[in-house]
Amino acid sequence: MKQDAALGDALVDVARELCAAVERLRFAAPVAHVYNPLDYARAPCEQYLRRHARRGVDALWLGMNPGPFGMVQTGVPFGEIASVRDWLGIDAPVERPRREHPKRPIEGFACTRAEVSGKRLWGFAAQRFGTPERFFARYFVWNYCPLAFLAASGANLTPDKLPAAERARLEAPCDRALERIVALLEPRTLVGVGAFATARLAPLAAARGLRCGTLLHPSPASPRANRGWDAQAAADLQALGLPC
Repeated sequence: MKQDAALGDALVDVARELCAAVERLRFAAPVAHVYNPLDYARAPCEQYLRRHARRGVDALWLGMNPGPFGMVQTGVPFGEIASVRDWLGIDAPVERPRREHPKRPIEGFACTRAEVSGKRLWGFAAQRFGTPERFFARYFVWNYCPLAFLAASGANLTPDKLPAAERARLEAPCDRALERIVALLEPRTLVGVGAFATARLAPLAAARGLRCGTLLHPSPASPRANRGWDAQAAADLQALGLPC
């Protein structure tokens, strides 16, 4: 399936507008630092959008937000460095955020830590489909929220733990961007990677008459994922009638 330059341009526009919208938000303690990889890791993120997005895919896979050793470093959803560089074929300069946590430096593709979730997800894609071209002809992967939140200790804070008012202000631009992405990609099914993402997809799926389901999140914090995520992911996709 050929690259669609117009689609890539449109998705880049969505990402840039989302980046600007969330950049204006402010968060109170326990959030101490906020990383926006759509800003400082714009180059690899836009390379990902332009190279791999396809219209009319079987499904959009949606994660929650960037992980500290994945998209936070590379700008690519579930962006475990080796997978992004060696399988997805993306390697572009990553800048530094304006406020950087001393315990969570942005090292880009030089980071030596591996994100387990990304290694599992992209490893599954590589094992099952062989080439990125075959995978992206069927699927596209994105994150609902582009921001990563850190406590003063450096601990990762997820969007679902934010106070209700802050979460509502964050969800408004994220929902708008998601609606536009779905309209552009025209997927037949929406798949939340984890319960949070599924909950954000469900109203949109209902409004558009699309099938919606859940893929077990590959996080090592999940006991089920640690008991063989690949097999569970295949079962989840098969239950939705999706190829794996």
